[in-house]
Amino acid sequence: MAMPQSGGHSAFRESQVNVEEVAAELTMPAPLESPEASAENKPRKPRASLRLNLFWRTFFLLALLLAGSILAWLQILRVLEFEPRSLQMAQQAASLVNLSRAALVHADPIARVSLIKTMAEQEGVRIMPREPGDRYEPLAGSALARRLTEELARRLGPDTIVAQSVNGEPGLWVGFSINGDPNWLRMDQARFSLAGGRTWLIWLAMVGLLSLAGAAVIARLINRPLKQLSYATSRVREGDFAASHLDENVSTSEVREVNIGFNRMAERLAKLEQDRAVMLAGISHDLRTPLARLRLETEMSVTDEVARAHMVADIVQLDATIDKFLDYARPDHATLTPVNLHGVVSSCVYALQNHHAVQIRMAVPEDLNVLADEVELARVISNLLENARRYGKTPGAEITQVDIAAKAQDDWVLLRLRDHGPGVPPEQLANLTKPFFRGDAARTAAAGAGLGLSIVDKTVQRMGGRLTLANARSGGLEAQIRLRRVLSLPPGEDPQPRLQRPAVMRHGAS
Repeated sequence: MAMPQSGGHSAFRESQVNVEEVAAELTMPAPLESPEASAENKPRKPRASLRLNLFWRTFFLLALLLAGSILAWLQILRVLEFEPRSLQMAQQAASLVNLSRAALVHADPIARVSLIKTMAEQEGVRIMPREPGDRYEPLAGSALARRLTEELARRLGPDTIVAQSVNGEPGLWVGFSINGDPNWLRMDQARFSLAGGRTWLIWLAMVGLLSLAGAAVIARLINRPLKQLSYATSRVREGDFAASHLDENVSTSEVREVNIGFNRMAERLAKLEQDRAVMLAGISHDLRTPLARLRLETEMSVTDEVARAHMVADIVQLDATIDKFLDYARPDHATLTPVNLHGVVSSCVYALQNHHAVQIRMAVPEDLNVLADEVELARVISNLLENARRYGKTPGAEITQVDIAAKAQDDWVLLRLRDHGPGVPPEQLANLTKPFFRGDAARTAAAGAGLGLSIVDKTVQRMGGRLTLANARSGGLEAQIRLRRVLSLPPGEDPQPRLQRPAVMRHGAS
């Protein structure tokens, strides 16, 4: 797009400025790109941590609680089982010894041999004489063994021997006497032992799986209302108020109250959004009608071709702005399209060419395209230029010098707009984009409402970009805008600017 040229009193003097100097400044680190400023102004990245949603957090807490409870109950059951189990085993062993002794005492020698053989084959109990040279290992090593030894000695006599092996043969051996003759009674040790680790492990696995399944069900029931609320909130954020209705007949009273409150809030937001759309549509419609008449009267009554061209261009810009209000009034806003940054900036600079107290240096490549909305981007740049014109006058001079430059950074485009004024106190930088905030200079120099920079910030965010404000190192306030870069255009598509300006100057700007 051809840039308008001005004379000695022109506000925009690109021809009298070495544009290469402006472009060279782009190779220098911007205030917010320096390491010092990055640590102060850029948001801190959160530390890498394991982030779990509410379901898994609740599930793991319940699982941990259940696991602790299972282990505690397991230990309690083992303790409670020990005493009755040891007494039962001692009673069985003592009864077996006493019955064997009585049977052998009252049996004749022939029947005694048959009885010993039957007991060994059918019951696994062997009875054999105890020789003086027998080597035995006492039953010991565990609390159960000690308890069993004590109980058998109490029931059978203090001279009772309880061993875990005799002559290298393992088993539960009990030494007793029959009519003064020492004997051994051997039993299978497996019959007299507590439940093993494998048994407890099986039961523990079964109980653990059932507990985890129960924890998952409980966590799902607890988090279901919150999940529904989260989904409804996301739909409201996207503007879909109809799909955000929550069940108001749930059994839980707390959840029911939350759902009722959320539904009433969504209904009120929908009503406000509807009223806003109707209001914007009405205002836009009422403004377009007189604009159409004004354009017609201008084209018919103004004889000066240059003046008529400029007046028609102003009306076209107003009509484009009204179109945006109509877009806002519709449920779905216009999508972002490739926009030529040079054309938009040139259109905004054109509007200030007759302000003799403003000098603008511009270094924006003509082939630089960004993903944005042209009218919205023009509003952003115009607001920044107007803010610089009002509050960015060079100290000791009656003019405002503004530098506009842009450069590509990978997938982004950095647009910098800087004045050479007094800047802003550092403690006020973070508040400049807040609605209705006015700095010290704004309170005394202008009658603004404090919405300009807040509108700029929200508009840039709506286009997927980012606005950053900082004091330049050499003085003045610098606004940096990051927008998505359009690396390639579809075949046959050329981002033609909507905001066209005549190539001639207005009268008075010779």
